[in-house]
Amino acid sequence: MTTREGTKENIPVSKTMLMPQEEMLEIKSKGQKIKIGIPSDISKVEYRVPLTPQAVDLLTSYGHEILIEKGAGKMASYSDKEYREAGAQIVEKKEETFQCDIILRVAPFDCDEIDQLRGNQTILSNMQIQAHCSESIQKLIKKRVTSVAFENIENEKGFSPFVHQMSQIAGVTSITLASEYLSNTRNGKGVLFGEVTGITPAELVIIGTSTAAEYAARAALSLGILVKVFDTSIYDLTKLEDKLNQRIFTSVFYPKVLRKALISADAVIGAMQFNTTPKFKVSENLVKQMKEGSVIIDLNASQGGCFETTRCTDLTNPTYTKHGVVHYCVPNSPSIVSRTASISLSNILIPILLAVGDSGGIDNYIKHSRGFRKGVYIYHGILTNPEIGRLFNLPAKDIDLLLAVF
Repeated sequence: MTTREGTKENIPVSKTMLMPQEEMLEIKSKGQKIKIGIPSDISKVEYRVPLTPQAVDLLTSYGHEILIEKGAGKMASYSDKEYREAGAQIVEKKEETFQCDIILRVAPFDCDEIDQLRGNQTILSNMQIQAHCSESIQKLIKKRVTSVAFENIENEKGFSPFVHQMSQIAGVTSITLASEYLSNTRNGKGVLFGEVTGITPAELVIIGTSTAAEYAARAALSLGILVKVFDTSIYDLTKLEDKLNQRIFTSVFYPKVLRKALISADAVIGAMQFNTTPKFKVSENLVKQMKEGSVIIDLNASQGGCFETTRCTDLTNPTYTKHGVVHYCVPNSPSIVSRTASISLSNILIPILLAVGDSGGIDNYIKHSRGFRKGVYIYHGILTNPEIGRLFNLPAKDIDLLLAVF
């Protein structure tokens, strides 16, 4: 289930967005109107919302119906009034959104929520496999839903727009967070995460060369921070330097070199490729040797983490201290800039939802979009993701073979 982040490509736009008005009206008459439900994820400590009021305005102009739970956009600074004026119907209860044809949310469904689904619907959300168990997957199967994971969706060239966009945000915010937890505002050491004349610059170690690592390095270098990047692949390290357009300290995981870098680091960021098990873990023994008051930010916490000392936290209680080192291990760190992250999600989802309507429904779109199909892990109640099958000892079938039957 490895997802490649790839190089940045333009996200496909619905063909209707490029047509004269007369042709657009003809397409609308042939397409299918879809009913979309958006429950609030605030109770799950997830502050992003998948569609902004501007996106709702566009979708309703095509005749699609949007139901959104009251207060769903609050943490992204979007009011119910804005959604209502954009054409959405504001509903009081989450259960009302669960009756729609397509349900959009950021957080994965839990077992209680799955019980409330109507059944024979389509769910688009983050999968976050660590949030699932055998029971939740089997309940989704019994409801005969089609479940699509944001993080596994690709375009036709293998580019993963959701992963790429959220990785950019996670990378940049990791530097903001490191600066915050090193300062006195968070009871840190009072260290400036940057450079001042006459003072040795702060040091940052990055584990991995993912998109998040790239954007963390960009932000850090702009502040004058001394950046050191470690990875298992010389090729990936070279590619990272090419993207940054400058030479920085890079190394494979030589034990002595890594140990020396960690001992002097003010902050360490875990940023291996997403949707894969991290290929390397920093041992607890190495964490013990880090400076007291230094900061670890593990962006791979949801995949098991890049550090032996990692355990998942959430935004209500994001940190813990172990061996004198502050650990920030929030899987959904882009939520701290929820409005920016929501706009980013919305930008990706708009052309997908318009294309679903244009193609006559979700089943037709799955058949004709190979990249979107990669995000499907349950199709009409049939498990299609072999990794989930292996994890929970459940049978999985090839979706391409299923499409020949449906």
